[in-house]
Amino acid sequence: MTAQPNPPVRPRDAENPHRLGVHEVVLLLETDPERGLSSREAENRLERYGRNQLPHSRPGGPLERMLRQFHHPLIYVLLAAAVVAFAIGETVDAAVILGVVLANAVIGFVQESKAEAALDALRAMVRTHAEVVRDGAAHRVDSETLVPGDLVRIGAGDKVPADIRLVRIAELQVDESALTGESLPVQKDEVVLPEETVVADRHNMLYSGTLVTGGTGTGVVVATGSATELGEIHRLVGSAEVLSTPLTRKLTSFSKILTVAILALAAFTFVTGLLRGEDAVLMFTAAVALAVAVIPEGLPAVVTITLAIGVARMARRNAVVRRLPAVETLGSTTVICSDKTGTLTENQMTVHTVWTPDAVFTTSGTGYDPQGEVLDADGSTTGHAAHDGGATGPWAGGAALHWTLLTGAACNDAQLTERDGTWKLVGDPTEGALRTSAHKTGLTHHRVAAALPRVATVPFSSKRRRMATLHRMRPGDGEAAGLPALPAVPGADGTGESSVTLVKGALEGLLPACTHELTADGTLRPVNREAAEDAVAELASQGLRVLAMAVRHESGTPETIAEESLDDGFVLVGLQAMLDPPREAARESVRACHTAGIDVKMITGDHAATAAAIAGRLGLPTDREGSVVSGPELAAMEPERYREALGEATVLARVSPEQKLRMVEALQAEGHVVAMTGDGVNDAPALRQADIGVAMGHGGTEVAKEASDAILLDDDFSTIEAAVEEGRSVFDNLSKFIVWILPTNMGQGLVILVAVLLGTALPVLPTQILWINMTTAVLLGLMLAFEPREPGIMTRSPRVPDQPLLTWALAVRIALVGVLIVTAATLLFEWERTTGGAGIDEARTSAMNVIIAIQVAYLFNCRSLTGPMWRTGFFSNPWIFLGVGLQIAAQLLITYLPVMNTLFQTAPISWEAWLRILAIAAIAAIVVAADKRLRRDAL
Repeated sequence: MTAQPNPPVRPRDAENPHRLGVHEVVLLLETDPERGLSSREAENRLERYGRNQLPHSRPGGPLERMLRQFHHPLIYVLLAAAVVAFAIGETVDAAVILGVVLANAVIGFVQESKAEAALDALRAMVRTHAEVVRDGAAHRVDSETLVPGDLVRIGAGDKVPADIRLVRIAELQVDESALTGESLPVQKDEVVLPEETVVADRHNMLYSGTLVTGGTGTGVVVATGSATELGEIHRLVGSAEVLSTPLTRKLTSFSKILTVAILALAAFTFVTGLLRGEDAVLMFTAAVALAVAVIPEGLPAVVTITLAIGVARMARRNAVVRRLPAVETLGSTTVICSDKTGTLTENQMTVHTVWTPDAVFTTSGTGYDPQGEVLDADGSTTGHAAHDGGATGPWAGGAALHWTLLTGAACNDAQLTERDGTWKLVGDPTEGALRTSAHKTGLTHHRVAAALPRVATVPFSSKRRRMATLHRMRPGDGEAAGLPALPAVPGADGTGESSVTLVKGALEGLLPACTHELTADGTLRPVNREAAEDAVAELASQGLRVLAMAVRHESGTPETIAEESLDDGFVLVGLQAMLDPPREAARESVRACHTAGIDVKMITGDHAATAAAIAGRLGLPTDREGSVVSGPELAAMEPERYREALGEATVLARVSPEQKLRMVEALQAEGHVVAMTGDGVNDAPALRQADIGVAMGHGGTEVAKEASDAILLDDDFSTIEAAVEEGRSVFDNLSKFIVWILPTNMGQGLVILVAVLLGTALPVLPTQILWINMTTAVLLGLMLAFEPREPGIMTRSPRVPDQPLLTWALAVRIALVGVLIVTAATLLFEWERTTGGAGIDEARTSAMNVIIAIQVAYLFNCRSLTGPMWRTGFFSNPWIFLGVGLQIAAQLLITYLPVMNTLFQTAPISWEAWLRILAIAAIAAIVVAADKRLRRDAL
């Protein structure tokens, strides 16, 4: 773990400044709201509070971190194996084992630096410049020199350099999504707020690391460095525990048991031999041989290679894994806590419904890509884009729809650009959605600008909650711009040059200014206020954000708009309702996760109603009591009720970074394996704490990526489901390898033990045991890592997190195969010596080959732990046959090549001996298949 930074230093009396009036903040911080601090006072405060930067952690030195990599029971076993190999003179095998240990240590050493990289990315977020007022004059300074009490000016495009209490604003909007998860820019004001107001709703504050998207503002710095909200996240990231994965926990437990068993068996062998009067040196050699036999030298290497194969498979499915054990962790997942914006949704506002006084229309397509249509109730395409008759063709959908889309596109400051087939938005997401809906009917940006040249603008006002633009409208401009003839301006006579004012905004602010509404055929009638309000209520209940559109004919050709003139004389033309739509594949992926027994919880900074509407579209249950809970509600609960509510909830809205972290910890305390997805700075602590943190590749911040274990290249929830599937396959293949290799090691060890107990010669020598272990692990066992996914892998429930690496049924099978090996090797060895007339070297060669023959037969049975060996297709894994072929070739070499006979004390054997070996292997295969069939329900 990294060392923790010192506690943040901040003005004691200025905590929770959102609850204080501007004059109180100014007094408490002893500053001037017009002239700011003096330069001398700023220097004094810089010395007192420190630089405006996040602290660096102090991890242990390189040597300390490297030594920590060897502190693991399995590593102890491997090191013991190396010592044993050196003791019996097998320096090559000892070097191989030490190489595996060193490789694992290097990987761990590199991975331990990931937390520091995440903190570095956080620090980079606050490295910027700021305009500060000191001594009554504006200065451009390095943001690291800001201090509490500084007066800072900020405008569109600026990164907020510190936590700031706003003093004055002018239509200030800030993108806080990286910090709070709020999907839309936040409109700021100076109003005093209750102390319990959550960060996402503190509209009188600016927070370090967020981005100003519009307007201007001036405020007083109230916190810098580690005292900021971003600093708190930095602290949480640094303190979040990097948990061991289910696999590493199980391997640790297994290796501890294995270590005790090896030592006990070796000691028992040595003592038993001594009690029988055997030579002490000979018994020590036998004990060493037993230890070498039982230690699975190839296990760490095969585990690493199997995980690496899983990494490669996931990469082909758009999931990049940054830590090898995370591959298997995904397969163990019991709960997925998914960020809404950008993961379950497109993170691109899209107009879903267009309402006019006479009809309701829907749109196809998502995001800012204009591919799609506006459809009427019968599913017919509307607008100019539906016609092949050229610019002079009629407008399908009527005048009200036409003016609703025109107003949304013309009373608009956003821009859509296309590059390499991808559409990008510059501006407000809401305005981007309006531009896109118009574009789908042929009302492109350039056409609209040419047909309705803008003359004046009244920007969006948080007080009036609307924007207005004045446009000149000349006969023929529509046709010249490539549009069909524009409908007459409501209220105009349709002749000569005229002007039109377009307004968009919230219906409650716009409706009082409307006297009439526009029909499909272009006529006016008194506005039906109740119908419009009912429409907004209905659309809002679906989680849609609704904007109203209105127009007004202007007499003459005015050049400006008086804001006070916007309160009367307008014609309501329609409503446009939008949302950040769910990804097309997300609903099916959520369903697949539920089928696989994985609970999906959606976490968002949005309001509960919006979140619940999106969740409903994704197939997450929201109709039962307790399924939708807000962060403030959870914060007020007692611990026991908190755990219950968290278990029942499927939607968690208005959640803060601390609450995300607490949720992950609470779920883990209940025994869950938690996967957490996210893209913002606010997600980093929970990503690091989760068993598997998943960051977004496209929309994710660098902080989130560095804190994660895996990255989704396409930001799509469906990729998580695919990664879970791959993770389950990886664990299956690891289980197959372990179930395959352990009987061999146990059998070899028992062969030594039985020989000592019977007082006979060893059926296999230590060098021959090492040959078996090293060649079969690579040539046979490793090939199981390439096994394809078994059918129905995503229809079974997740493994119980505390379930041991080996179930009782699999342990019984391992014991069965171990007994088969020791029986076959011992009896064949004795038969060859006594009945077959073979020498001791030939008998040992037969015993060694029968062990490997049984392993080959058992290998095919391990291709499926529950079903027949052809369950995934007998020839679906050609690597199995390649490995078996290479193993056969290796056995022929060690049996018949003279130099190998000399090195390993083997000897050529007869073809009759081979027949006996093959017959025994066939019998073993039949016994294992019968056991699998008889105890299928227990597996």
